[in-house]
Amino acid sequence: MIEAVGLCKFYGDFAAVRDVSFSVPRGQVCAFLGPNGAGKSTTMKLLTGYVSPSKGSARIAGFDVAADQRRSARHLGYLPENGPLYPDMTPLSLLRFFGEARGLSGSRLSGRIDAVVAQCFLHDVLEKGISKLSKGYRQRVGMAQVLLHEPDVLIMDEPTTGLDPNQIREVRNLIRTLGETKTILLSTHILQEVEAVAGRVLMINEGRLVFDGPPSGLLEHGETLDLAFHNLTGAANA
Repeated sequence: MIEAVGLCKFYGDFAAVRDVSFSVPRGQVCAFLGPNGAGKSTTMKLLTGYVSPSKGSARIAGFDVAADQRRSARHLGYLPENGPLYPDMTPLSLLRFFGEARGLSGSRLSGRIDAVVAQCFLHDVLEKGISKLSKGYRQRVGMAQVLLHEPDVLIMDEPTTGLDPNQIREVRNLIRTLGETKTILLSTHILQEVEAVAGRVLMINEGRLVFDGPPSGLLEHGETLDLAFHNLTGAANA
């Protein structure tokens, strides 16, 4: 459902992503780890078509992101870090706006809004201005917008950043539930999140993939996840 083949992205002489290849099958929650500046966000933007690769290709649900962007986008929900929302809208008006932009209308649109409002626990703030919502609620609104068109693939960049422990718990529970039927690539800095939601880990450092395997496999590189992370990504810079 997600496929990267030799992805590279160069900015002048700087290589943000270097020959990254992997695939994620249907029904898998995969955590994408790496230190700041390692190439995580750039790789996600390459996979979603927000950035064009210098070399290589990306596919979503079998569709080439560059050559067939419209059809690949139908299968994709992308939640960037601090995803953009319109602060002067309410969650309800924003969901209607994005639903119509996705070609939904009538009872189909109403039904999908009802479904994502329930999934993301937005009933209490539907008519409240987004500018007045807490960080946790804004994140839930972003998640609801991503889920509105029922994508098969979800790519989420730091979805729990800035949330309090209760909000993090709610988002993790939602990710686990979604992972039963969808393919999820989840970027995070929180190693406990890997253990909580992911069945597989991809780790990137200096633009290159340095680990691909189950979370338990990380412990071959250190006695704890923290130490394994350091040994795979920090030793060269220590």
